[in-house]
Amino acid sequence: MEIQTTVNEFIILGLSSDQHIQILLFCVFLVIYLIILVGNAVIMLVIRADSHLQTPMYFFLSHLSFIDIFYFSVTVPKMLVNFLATHKTISVNACFTQMFFILLSGGSEVSMLSVKAYDRYAAICNALHYAGTMNKRVCRQLVCLSWTIGLIDSLVNTVPVFKLHFCGPSEIRHFTHQLPLLLALSCTETLASTIVLLSSVLIIGFGIFFLTLVSYINIISTILRISSAEGRRKAFSTCSSHLIVVALLYVTAFAQYMNSSYVSSFVLDQVFLGGGFPQSRTVS
Repeated sequence: MEIQTTVNEFIILGLSSDQHIQILLFCVFLVIYLIILVGNAVIMLVIRADSHLQTPMYFFLSHLSFIDIFYFSVTVPKMLVNFLATHKTISVNACFTQMFFILLSGGSEVSMLSVKAYDRYAAICNALHYAGTMNKRVCRQLVCLSWTIGLIDSLVNTVPVFKLHFCGPSEIRHFTHQLPLLLALSCTETLASTIVLLSSVLIIGFGIFFLTLVSYINIISTILRISSAEGRRKAFSTCSSHLIVVALLYVTAFAQYMNSSYVSSFVLDQVFLGGGFPQSRTVS
């Protein structure tokens, strides 16, 4: 598919224009990136090597660690390069490619977290049938389903972008290439892409969140009905860390996409006001 555009590359403004701060940020994010890589790689190796960890809970944790490595490897290396680069640019094709993989990994991660919530639901609320419910075939199917949801999310949001025309400005006020930012730079009608974006957020994002929420409502309800305090503590300890991860993920995602200026001022205006593109830009 050919991309018709007069803009060949985007300028990434990043976090700061101060050279000293950029070097500091480079060091900080490099350390964080290495910790993420090593930490998740160790988790995957330990789970694979230890026969006692060959359970559905750790099977899903291993795949979640892989998704984390995948996601940060898509975003962080380019960001580190830009911290040290004089000209912080990225080609249009590379920008679209990164956006595709960000959506793929993001959709897969929230889906995998929902799968882990269902696994804890089956283990706590239906313990007697857990081994039959979460057998190896079902676990593999759930992992494939998570990646499929992420792939669908990335495709339906990325394909319409290829029809957009970018004629300037070309500055991205971020360190990654989020879809709302690209829509804001388009010189052509973006209402269709905006509707697709919001629809995918509502159907996939909130749909998966609802399934996760229902799972944990049932889990907590079951735990509260356990008579002994020790039993409640053991049951809650098996899902507390995952619950914290889910809460942090959705809180940060909500803060980034729903409270940020480029969504509230652009995406919502596009849908509810029917705007096409700023009048100050013309298609050349």
